[in-house]
Amino acid sequence: MSEKRPPREAGGSPAFSHIPVMLQEVLSGLDIRPDGIYVDGTAGGGGHSEAIAERLSDRGLLIAIDRDGDAVKAASARLERFGERARVVHANYADMKQVCADLGVQSIDGFLMDLGVSSYQLDNPDRGFSYMSDAPLSMQMDRTEERSARDVVNGYSGEELTRILREWGEERFAGRIAAEICRRRSSKPIETTLELVDAIGSAIPAGGRPSKHHFAMRTFQAIRIEVNREIEIIPGALREAVGLLKYGGRGAVITFHSVEDRAVKETFAELAAGCVCPKDLPVCVCGRRPEIKLITKKPLTPGAEELAANGRSHSAKLRIVEKTGVGSDPLYRPRI
Repeated sequence: MSEKRPPREAGGSPAFSHIPVMLQEVLSGLDIRPDGIYVDGTAGGGGHSEAIAERLSDRGLLIAIDRDGDAVKAASARLERFGERARVVHANYADMKQVCADLGVQSIDGFLMDLGVSSYQLDNPDRGFSYMSDAPLSMQMDRTEERSARDVVNGYSGEELTRILREWGEERFAGRIAAEICRRRSSKPIETTLELVDAIGSAIPAGGRPSKHHFAMRTFQAIRIEVNREIEIIPGALREAVGLLKYGGRGAVITFHSVEDRAVKETFAELAAGCVCPKDLPVCVCGRRPEIKLITKKPLTPGAEELAANGRSHSAKLRIVEKTGVGSDPLYRPRI
């Protein structure tokens, strides 16, 4: 979830604003029905949510979900003018099915997931997401949860740290960084973001620092993903969201790095494939049918105008799918 750098409040902390990424592409992809039910699983400051709600009639409903309590407050304020047309819920998008059930909703016309960390979270030093300012090691999207970045950095074994740095951060110096973290914490715990940055910098060999991004970026990304189970929850969350869609309903997912996008791409490919029988079988015996069709064969990316206005959108990728109909099911409403 990437946003333009937000304005500052009087005390110097960033205000929770939301400049929605690829907004027009999202709205076009969802093909919003005025009387439909839509779920924004990652509401953030409410930018996408507001644009969706504006396109709904009084018979429509937007359910805006976010795991960050600060985002829930910001989205609630932004969507207040829509009254009962917009409901804001503090929850994880992985619990979308339960959230809908609690509101008496059994099926939806569309969903959006704008994955990753927000600019508010990055720019607020109290949250511990940034490698550019000193703060306690937190990185919790939901601050009511117990596990923090401090727990991961000081509690995981060297082997576990190496694994997450490789898998979630695609960090080529994962082993060296993990070893340096273990060495330092053997004397005293690593407590702050800049202490972690210093350890990372010491582990990367001369000449090995990347030229296009900060040398600590991949490690911070990996630890943040581990703290919040970001990749782990994607497949199950997408399956549940697709399961909620009415036939002809649309789903849109925005990702910001290759690990996220791979998880989304593979899950959508599985849901679009249908039959999983071995290729040497003459007939299908599994009985599985495609649940979705891929509207975007390749992901959409921001245009030049958006990139110029919001540099943090540069790595965004948007994938759109549609729930397929089965036979002559009367609920199937094909899109043109």
